Amino acid sequence: MSKVEKVAHFKPKKKCCKSDKRCLKCPFVVHKMKKAVHQGLTGKELKQALKKARAA
Repeated sequence: MSKVEKVAHFKPKKKCCKSDKRCLKCPFVVHKMKKAVHQGLTGKELKQALKKARAA
């Protein structure tokens, strides 16, 4: 399991701080990464999904 895939298995914080670049334990980021892993994204696609989720 890559570092990026591990984000999908983090326990999210209770509330999002909505900072400029969302943290890895943000509930929004964890949810988006779970969806990306479930869709079967791997490698470079997964890194791009994480980057997009944190920027949103």
